[in-house]
Amino acid sequence: MHFSDHLKKTTFKCLHFITNNAVLNVAIDNGEINLLDRVLLKDLYQLHKILMQSDDIKVVVFRSANTEFFIAHADINMIMAMKDAQQPDGKIISPMQKIFENYSQLPQVTIAEIDGITRGGGSEFVLALDMRFATLENATLAQPEAALGIIAGAGGCNRLPPLVGKARALEILLGCEDFDAATAERYGYINRALSTDNIASFVDKLAQQIASFPRQALIATKQQINNACAIDPLALANEYEQMYRCAVADTTQHNMAKALSLGMQTKEAELQSLLNITKQL
Repeated sequence: MHFSDHLKKTTFKCLHFITNNAVLNVAIDNGEINLLDRVLLKDLYQLHKILMQSDDIKVVVFRSANTEFFIAHADINMIMAMKDAQQPDGKIISPMQKIFENYSQLPQVTIAEIDGITRGGGSEFVLALDMRFATLENATLAQPEAALGIIAGAGGCNRLPPLVGKARALEILLGCEDFDAATAERYGYINRALSTDNIASFVDKLAQQIASFPRQALIATKQQINNACAIDPLALANEYEQMYRCAVADTTQHNMAKALSLGMQTKEAELQSLLNITKQL
């Protein structure tokens, strides 16, 4: 069944779509900072279901309708609400982990074109995709969770080390600094850093080239790469359990509430380093 046929039956609140041959271009458009909240997560969940049934789409490219933010990070209010959730037993993964893991296993090839800020859960989403390209002028990537008292609990602790190595993964996850695209490329965090003038044409050309090849070859190749780079589900489950333990701690709840009171999740504050806020906690 074609993607357009599925689209007629589903309503999306913050994702916009353009198809070009067998390439689906997805624009993320969720408020001032493209917050990874329940609304965006629901749209991503629905999109995954449609893609699993769309035999005409071979490549999916994620972009942002916001020139300043790709995905800012996960909604702090959503993380604070974990205190009301049942404590995980170390055997199941979180709903957000499940959505991201589902994207990593899609039959389609997935590409992130990052032009703007991508931190926390936004970074973890692009890490779950097959390829990542970012602009030299505007892209910022970071995993600032530890500064709030939590961990990168949506796959970041498991997906970063194979890409960048143990030492650099710890630098990213514990240093909580922003990384520009040039450094991210050198570390292996992204595929390539490209100028804003060239990135769209490069990604479009790559996507169209991949989409011109037989679908079965793309699926089989991706399956083999996924098998070679498989993440142990128990490792993700343990990551979720540790995330929960950190998130429900009184000191962490206090830190997150204070961070929100200091302007976190406002455009003005998010355009700066989040360490400016976390140093005041």
